[in-house]
Amino acid sequence: MPNRTLTAAELAKLARPLLAEIRDKLNGLSGGDSQLLFALRRKIYKELSFDERGTPMKRKLLRAAKFAEQQGKCALCGDALEPMGKNAVLDRAEAMNGYVTQNVRLICTKCDRRNQESRNYS
Repeated sequence: MPNRTLTAAELAKLARPLLAEIRDKLNGLSGGDSQLLFALRRKIYKELSFDERGTPMKRKLLRAAKFAEQQGKCALCGDALEPMGKNAVLDRAEAMNGYVTQNVRLICTKCDRRNQESRNYS
């Protein structure tokens, strides 16, 4: 299932005004200090990314659990993965459900590439 995207109306009424409000707030909080503004933007970006993807440590633990569960094999083609799933991809069944055990599988980069192409993401 494709990821939901915002409609033109949602972009105009919700997303753009929210982004403008956040930018105004960050500019106000930084008080003209460009280094502080940069640091605030980076922190907000990182935390919002963690809201969607989880922390790197959480994903590392999930990757190890999936590697063990799948007995070191790609969930799609069955080929052996590198030790501990290095260079393998945590593939989410439904992106909005996040990186949780029941929503991910570990796949090799070759299968990930084919998967992305089939979804027209590449």
